[in-house]
Amino acid sequence: MKLIAIEEHFLTKAVREAWSKNPDKDDPTQNLHLGEIENRLEDIGNVRLQLMEETGIDVQVLSLTSPSLHNLGSESINLAIETNNYITEIIRKTPDRFQGFAALPMYTPKEAAKELERSVNELGLKGAMLCGRTREKNLDHKDFWEVFECAETLGVPLFIHPQIPQKAVRDIYYTGFDDMTDLAFSTFGLGWHYEAGIQFVRLILAKVFDRFPNLQIILGHWGEVILFYTERLASLNRATQLSKPFIDYVRQNLYITASGMFSHDYLQRSLEIIGIDRILFSSDYPYQYRQGHDARNFLEATALSDEDKRKFAFANWEQLIGGRNH
Repeated sequence: MKLIAIEEHFLTKAVREAWSKNPDKDDPTQNLHLGEIENRLEDIGNVRLQLMEETGIDVQVLSLTSPSLHNLGSESINLAIETNNYITEIIRKTPDRFQGFAALPMYTPKEAAKELERSVNELGLKGAMLCGRTREKNLDHKDFWEVFECAETLGVPLFIHPQIPQKAVRDIYYTGFDDMTDLAFSTFGLGWHYEAGIQFVRLILAKVFDRFPNLQIILGHWGEVILFYTERLASLNRATQLSKPFIDYVRQNLYITASGMFSHDYLQRSLEIIGIDRILFSSDYPYQYRQGHDARNFLEATALSDEDKRKFAFANWEQLIGGRNH
């Protein structure tokens, strides 16, 4: 059975260099991209293909790793074009093994929408990977609505990937230990996941989906916490003037993916909340890479029917991107 993993990351030297010049000197995220992780992020060649074989993945949907271009300025316009051209050339050389999400210059929303349209219509990319907020602006800010409109018109999904919470938030909630513990706590330990989930909740509360009812969002890590708090989030209906119950937005505008968290319990709970048709596969390479045919073994060990395994493995993704899967 074909296995497509949709949250698989890369990094270019040009983006790394731009980050080093980033005026936000308080963002320590790049300390997570060192050593073997750094090498695997920058390699989209034989080593990556060998590791895909080893874990049982047939296709990776490539995306620029967090925080992507979100905290850069106007230089992100040309960098987005360069990055998207780069992965498109890799896909062209190995179309049976790679697909891609566009990186967008969200600092300039008009250019971001323009680049999304180019990336989809001219380059054949499948949507875009966003990293939540752009500097001080949350994703629901009105400036970004033209990007949502463009994605809805094109019929492509937007993946909200975590990025580190703002320094003010980290200082209050995620510090007080040693530097490495603070960083881990505010990123992969917990902070990333609250940050990304909150960005999706904000889209609902800002009525983005009322304005763009066909817009489709993807969240990793089994829904970035919020999927397991839908009962509490439903209480927001009493305080807001949404056009339909909160859970309806979750079930009509959201897809979720595993991000290498190969938990049968999380899968079962997700099935109960969102249903099999909105669950996608991913391994979060290279961050969650594990040897031993890990990805394939998880799929095969699930209690899903053969048809539902097919949906989880590749069919839901191909359905989501429609005619853009070739």
